[in-house]
Amino acid sequence: MALIIRPLAAHDRDAWGTLWTGYLTYYETSLPPEIYDVYFARLLGDDPQDYSGLVAELDGKLVGLTHYLFHRHGWSVENTCYLQDLYVDPDIRGTGAGRALIEAVYKAADEAGAPSVYWLTQDFNATARQLYDRIGEKTPFIKYKRV
Repeated sequence: MALIIRPLAAHDRDAWGTLWTGYLTYYETSLPPEIYDVYFARLLGDDPQDYSGLVAELDGKLVGLTHYLFHRHGWSVENTCYLQDLYVDPDIRGTGAGRALIEAVYKAADEAGAPSVYWLTQDFNATARQLYDRIGEKTPFIKYKRV
């Protein structure tokens, strides 16, 4: 069957939770169940400044996810799009699911009039960075955070 990219739906909660756990585990972190509940509710909410979610489905099974949001930017009139999370089941990687999810975010940004899409990744994420180098442009920015 063909890969389907579609909006996240309420009935996806369990499968989404499994994928998001895989994402968090890859990044060597974990979160309490209430964060899962809050995040999933935000992904399904209707606040235009909140997150949106897309999933990749293959043969009726969720195999990937992406979460993104639009926000204002001080250097442009239009909003920009931040791709917060991207994860594809390790058994499916290399099949184009990650690219399809990113391209779906690009499409959502275009439809919302947001010409810029950006994301972050860990420097050790070599496999994903091979895709990102083909579908995006690496910037010279270095991230800092409050201690």
